This record gives sequence, structure tokens and C-alpha cells, in this order.
Amino acid sequence: MESSGGAFALGFDLDLTLADTRAGISAVYAAIAARTGVAIDTDAVVRRLGPPLEEELAYWFPPERVPAMVELYREIYPGLAIPATLPMPGAAAAVDAVRARGGRVIVVSGKNQADTERTVRYLGLEADAVVGGLFGADKGAALREHGAAAYIGDHTGDVDAARAASAVAVGVATGAFDSAALTAYGADVVLPDLLAFPEWLGGFSAARAPAR
Repeated sequence: MESSGGAFALGFDLDLTLADTRAGISAVYAAIAARTGVAIDTDAVVRRLGPPLEEELAYWFPPERVPAMVELYREIYPGLAIPATLPMPGAAAAVDAVRARGGRVIVVSGKNQADTERTVRYLGLEADAVVGGLFGADKGAALREHGAAAYIGDHTGDVDAARAASAVAVGVATGAFDSAALTAYGADVVLPDLLAFPEWLGGFSAARAPAR
């Protein structure tokens, strides 16, 4: 499986695709609520994981307070959320399967660059490139830069990312969107979770990635 640039590359989303960050993110929002006195429904926060941090904070704080809350969130996150992060089922095996076939692993996340790197490192995932701070179709440029033939993610925004990169959109139903929703949105392939990924990869050819 090779692309025109040599070894094939596959992109992966991070939160709820490779990394189970729900407990950590919930803890960070609970800490923000405690510091600010603003009630935050952490269950609702976790159900919406995917879009940029600023969008979520805007549910709880007026626009003029959001920048300060972003800074507070990023101050708290490394010490509180990273140690609470777990690999999603099949995450390590999925990364290893790509590398075992001579492929490159590209992690592209909506999480800021520093915490994306910290998370990947904490989980011990061997990635060839790690790019943070991008959501939806904006991920496409990074995926194109690294020659990703497919992008694997749990969110409809990850389908947009794959389309923007002319890559195969592989949905995993481990986040807010179930298999039916990901299929309806236009994912090319939908897997129940990453445990099913190695088998799918065995039949995938980067050379057959569709041009969109």
C-alpha cells in the first residue's frame, strides 16, 4: 500500500477516536466551575466533544469572558486532564497496524498543539506527525500536507476533514454520532470502534483513495 509520495499515511482524530478524554475534560470544567462560581453541566460538555474549545466555553460564559476562560482551561488541563486520559479501545493496535504495514500515522486534532502532543505522548502512541488546533474542514490542509490517504474520526467534522483532503472518510462510532449518523453524513466507511480497524486496514489500498 503506497501512495505516489512513497509510504502511505493515515490520519487519526484524537478525542474519542484515539483518546478517551471524557473524564479529564469533565474534571477541568468542574474545576473551572468551582473557581468561577458558574454552573457548568459537565455531562453536556462531554456529549459535545469535538468542536473548538471556544465554542463550548461560549455556552457557559459571555463572549468577553471566553478568552480568559480559554487561558484558564489550558492552565488546568495538563495537570488534571492528561493523567485521567485513557486510550480508546483498539487505539494502540490501530496505530501499530498502520506502522506494521510501513505506513505513517498522522494525528490531527481540534485540541491545542501542546495538549495534543502531551496526550499522544502520555498514551505512548507512535505518531509521525502531530497537529493540533484544527477542526472540521480546516484539518484538510494538514492531512494534505502529510499525504493522508484516509482520515479516521468519530465526528461529522472529521468527515468534512477527510473530504477537504480528498481522503477516505472512516468514521468510528465512539463519540456523539452513531453509525447511522456517520453514514448519513457521508462517511465512506463506518466502524463500530477501532477494534475493527486492523481488519479494515488489511483490505485498504491507499492507491484507491478517491479524488473528490
